[in-house]
Amino acid sequence: MSNLSVVEGVLERITYANEENGYTVARVDTGRGGGDLLTVVGALLGAQVGESLRMEGRWGSHPQYGKQFTVENYTTVLPATVQGIRRYLGSGLVKGIGPVFADRITQHFGMDTLKIIEEEPKRLIEVPGLGPKRTRKIADAWEEQKAIKEVMLFLQTVEVSTSIAVRIYKKYGDASISVVKNQPYRLAADVWGIGFLTADKIAQSVGIPHDSPERVKAGLQYALSQSADQGHCYLPEEQLIADAVKLLQVDTGLVIECLAELAEPDEESGEPGVVREKVPGSDGHEVTAVYLVPFHRAELSLSAQLLRLLRTEQDRMPAFHEVDWDKALGWLKGRTGVELAPEQEAAVKLALTQKVAVLTGGPGCGKSFTVRSIVELARAKKAKIVLAAPTGRAAKRLAELTGAEASTVHRLLELKPGGDAAYDKDRPLDADLVVVDEASMLDLLLANKLVKAVAPGAHLLFVGDVDQLPSVGAGEVLRDLLAEGGPVPAVRLTRVFRQAQQSGVVTNAHRINAGQHPVTDGMKDFFLFVEDDTEEVGRLTVDVAARRIPAKFGLDPRRDVQVLAPMHRGPAGAGTLNGLLQQAITPGRPDLAEKRFGGRVFRVGDKVTQIRNNYEKGTNGVFNGTVGVVTSLDPVDQRLTVLTDEDEEVPYEFDELDELAHAYAVTIHRSQGSEYPAVVIPVTTSAWMMLQRNLLYTAVTRAKKLVVLVGSRKAIGQAVRTVSAGRRCTALDFRLSGRTTRVDERR
Repeated sequence: MSNLSVVEGVLERITYANEENGYTVARVDTGRGGGDLLTVVGALLGAQVGESLRMEGRWGSHPQYGKQFTVENYTTVLPATVQGIRRYLGSGLVKGIGPVFADRITQHFGMDTLKIIEEEPKRLIEVPGLGPKRTRKIADAWEEQKAIKEVMLFLQTVEVSTSIAVRIYKKYGDASISVVKNQPYRLAADVWGIGFLTADKIAQSVGIPHDSPERVKAGLQYALSQSADQGHCYLPEEQLIADAVKLLQVDTGLVIECLAELAEPDEESGEPGVVREKVPGSDGHEVTAVYLVPFHRAELSLSAQLLRLLRTEQDRMPAFHEVDWDKALGWLKGRTGVELAPEQEAAVKLALTQKVAVLTGGPGCGKSFTVRSIVELARAKKAKIVLAAPTGRAAKRLAELTGAEASTVHRLLELKPGGDAAYDKDRPLDADLVVVDEASMLDLLLANKLVKAVAPGAHLLFVGDVDQLPSVGAGEVLRDLLAEGGPVPAVRLTRVFRQAQQSGVVTNAHRINAGQHPVTDGMKDFFLFVEDDTEEVGRLTVDVAARRIPAKFGLDPRRDVQVLAPMHRGPAGAGTLNGLLQQAITPGRPDLAEKRFGGRVFRVGDKVTQIRNNYEKGTNGVFNGTVGVVTSLDPVDQRLTVLTDEDEEVPYEFDELDELAHAYAVTIHRSQGSEYPAVVIPVTTSAWMMLQRNLLYTAVTRAKKLVVLVGSRKAIGQAVRTVSAGRRCTALDFRLSGRTTRVDERR
């Protein structure tokens, strides 16, 4: 180690930080005066602006940036001058102290400041303007900072990024180091943002053997949760074993043994880790399905609850069995001034006479008007009506349409921390009719929670477009409900109404769904900018969304225009486009508060989206896909506030910012259930694997007024031609059909 040099200095700013591997480029003030800052690069994981660092490393030079220092490792040292202490405290490192209080505290205590905070924090009250409340807050923040530091230093040896270290500490507190050393695979299950691969890296560095059963079981559960992220409720056993062998690089025999053990009840919890059961596979042949327990439970429960609702003798809307339909529909026409088409009439009758029903159809076929008619008639008979949709935007639209209150499914059920609902089988919703719009977005777990809360005898209507992409979460609930020969009655609206035929958006959505090229010539609301080069597509997309559409149509680029990309990666992917759109729409300004987190910068005015379900946030949780705008950013209290599209102000601590992503551009999958006045869709051949008919169809149907495609005709052709290959692995349709297969005896 003798050839390492040592440099001490204050970390002034971080110019680049890669959260994945901790590689950081920063500027350090070594106190040489003249305002000269030294560029340091390397593993500065966990170092905060304002800290004094003692760094070991090597000198080198960079052709562009000149002399620089490559850090091998570092320790933080407490600053040695009053000025250093003031800067250290004022840098936003300790919650509750900003530059003003840092100044006052150091003026009062001078060189003893840090010793006082450390040993006699109660004395902070001597400082003018520091009340007992803030004093306590500072002392707590200091303690937490110290404890996190200790965990950080340990985790640095196993190469874990800062934000993840903070999360580990928040989850396990003082037990953090012991959990990481002794049960690293627990991290993958317990801590959001740590997958099996990170836990595996940690396990390796704390010496857990490659072929330990604990590792193999964790790997099997990881493979299943990965497949759930891809939408599958189970995996066929053979496929799971093959996936696990590839992932873990161990013997097939060991994987088979560990899978058998996982299926047995656990000694501590009495629960198995997985459930095996014979079900018909996608080709109709019997397969052994392996489920993670929550998905198996939810599938059994959802099918049982639906059958219970369908079969009950009770009816909370009995009036519609004796109703004179000609009279009722005549009254309705008087109210709305419009006559229902025959298939719409059939849907109205179905929803009001059957306990569970499905209404599906594409844009312009009158789904919304049919729902409004159903609600009007039910209201006329004094029925209690509850309207819900999976997203805030879709709920708002449903409320506007029916003139009745609508809420998200999460709010309706009052989901609590941990995901339990206030309404369930034992305490059902007081409703005679429950209507759920955008039902293609309902995943298995949410659908199960919802159906549980519907009272026996109430009517449940699912409304959605089954040709759109299936839900982000696991399952294909709407498609399974519509399965041929299933017990749930359904109406599919197919006729496009005359006024809708004039819309290029509606016409082209139906063309795409039928496997035909969209028409882009001479349309007032549907355009194509042809460009074959992927990077150029990215630049042009940004220009169209941030400048051209606002200039030509007077739309607000932040509120009214949404870029929808087939994939996240690549020069025309949502990730890159977000960076470019942020520069164009919310550029950095000296007077605009901002916060760098990992590789992203958040600013007041940014359009953002929540990327995980968090039941602890807001009044009833904030859910994956919720969109909002950053309204304030407080560096002293280290908090940022987002106004969501449900008009709720939600605070985020700075260490929670990995739950937020920018939303100027989102992937088409994430846009489900939302409508925007205008959408811009980059379609490039580099997204070849993703280009499928239901993807492009979903993107186009998100637009209310205007669609602009940017990209190559070849890529659009590929999307229109390609029908998505595989169904998801689900057995809900089989369970609803009441057919039986030989079932594993041990269930």
